[in-house]
Amino acid sequence: MTLRFDAIVVGAGQAGPSLAGRLIAAGMKVAIIERKLFGGTCVNTGCMPTKTLVASAYAAHLARRGADYGVSIASPIAIDMQRIKARADTVSTNARTNLETWLRSMDDLTVIEGHARFEGPGTIHVGDEVLTAPRIFLNVGGRASIPDMPGVDTVSYLTNTSILQLDSLPRHLVVVGGSYIGLEFAQMYRRFGTQVTVVEKGPRLIAREDEDVSEAIREILTTEGITVRTNATCIGFKPHADGVAVDVDCTAGEPVVVGSHVLLAVGRRPNTDDLGLDRAGVEVDARGNIVVDDTLATSAPGIWALGDCNGRGAFTHTAYNDYEIVAANLLDGASRRVSDRLLGYALYIDPPLGRVGMTETEARKTGRKLLVSKRPMTRVGRAIEKDETRGFMKIVADADTKQILGAAILGTGGDEAIHGVLDMMNAGVNYPTLQWAVPIHPTVSELIPTVLGDLKPSV
Repeated sequence: MTLRFDAIVVGAGQAGPSLAGRLIAAGMKVAIIERKLFGGTCVNTGCMPTKTLVASAYAAHLARRGADYGVSIASPIAIDMQRIKARADTVSTNARTNLETWLRSMDDLTVIEGHARFEGPGTIHVGDEVLTAPRIFLNVGGRASIPDMPGVDTVSYLTNTSILQLDSLPRHLVVVGGSYIGLEFAQMYRRFGTQVTVVEKGPRLIAREDEDVSEAIREILTTEGITVRTNATCIGFKPHADGVAVDVDCTAGEPVVVGSHVLLAVGRRPNTDDLGLDRAGVEVDARGNIVVDDTLATSAPGIWALGDCNGRGAFTHTAYNDYEIVAANLLDGASRRVSDRLLGYALYIDPPLGRVGMTETEARKTGRKLLVSKRPMTRVGRAIEKDETRGFMKIVADADTKQILGAAILGTGGDEAIHGVLDMMNAGVNYPTLQWAVPIHPTVSELIPTVLGDLKPSV
C-alpha cells in the first residue's frame, strides 16, 4: 500500500519538526520520519547534554575557587559522575519527549519511526510502507567521523556520542582533535578531575580562528593542567595494558601518550550514505554532503536538504535558519538565500569564545583597508568583579565603508555579548552607530563601544 502526502520530512532534528508544523498550518498533509531519537544531534548528543555537563564542570571549578571569593568550601571537592550524567540525561530526555509529544499531537501529521530510503525521486520506503509526496525535505543530520589512522580499529575509543554514556571518570583522557568538540570535552573532564591530553595534528588549536585566539585558548587550557600536543604528525593507536597508546610524534615531548580512554574528535560526516539518494537523483559532494543551491534545493526537483547534511552550516542555529529560509520561500512568497546568512557561533570552553563574521586573517585576504581594535578582558569591570579576566575582545572593520566585518569575544559572557555586534552587522549599520550606544554597566557588552572607538588602521 502506498501512502500519499503533500510533503514528507525525513529527520526530526532542529529543522524538520518546525517545518512540518508550518506545512501543516498551510493546510498540507505531512509525514515525518525518524529512525532513532527525536530532536537530532542537539537534543541527544550535542548542545543540550554537553552544555549541561559544561555547567557541572563549571560548578566544580568555581567550588575549588571558593576561597578566592571569600567562601569556605570543604576540600577536596567530590565529583559524583553518576549524578552528573543523570542530570545531562534528564535534560536530553525531557527535550526529546516534549518534542515527540508535540509532533504526535498534530492533526494531519503522520509520525513514522524507521529508516527512510528513496525508491525514486518522489518515493520513500520505510519498513513495509511506501510513501510518496511532491515535496520531500531531508533533515538527516550527521555523526562523528572516524579517522583512517593507523591502529584505530585495534583499540576501543569514544566519540562525542559514546562519551556521554560514561558514569565514572577516566584516569587519563586523550582527546584526538584540537577543535571545538574536543576542547569542550577536554576542559570539562579536566575540571571533573581527569588527567587530559589534547593531541592535534596541526600546528595550533582551532586552526580556523586567528592565531591570537588559538594561543589564548591554549594558554587557558594549559593553565588548568591540560597537556596540549600540537604538530602531532603521525597519530596512531595501539592496545596497552593501561588502556590505549597513542603515537604522537611531535617535535617536542614524549612520542607516545598512554591514556585510559581516547576520544576521537576529528570532525563529523553527514548521514547520507544509506538513504538511496542516487535513486532520487540527489547529488552529493566528495564529503557526502547533499549539494544544495542558495535556497537549499537539491539537484532533484521537489527535494530540499536542511541542517548538517547539506554542508552549509554545522550548528543548531543554522539548521533552524535553514527551516526559516525554506518555509519563507515556499509559504510566504519570500526569496531568502543561504548566502545572506551572517554566521555566528561559539566555542563553549570557559571562558567561551563568541565569534561572528570574518576573522582578521580572512579580512586581510580580501584586500580591503582594515581597522582593527583589541582589548583584554582585564579592562572589563564585569570580568574583574567576577574574577574571570582571561581573554580579549577584537573587532575588525572596513576602513572605507565603516562596516564591521567580524568580531571575536573570548571571555566571560562572550557567547552572549557577541550578539550586540552580530545584530548590528545583520542590520547593515556602520560601526559609529554602535560606538555611540550607551550600554548597561556593569556588563561585558559595555566595552564594545570602547573597542570600536579604538579602531586603528591595520598594518
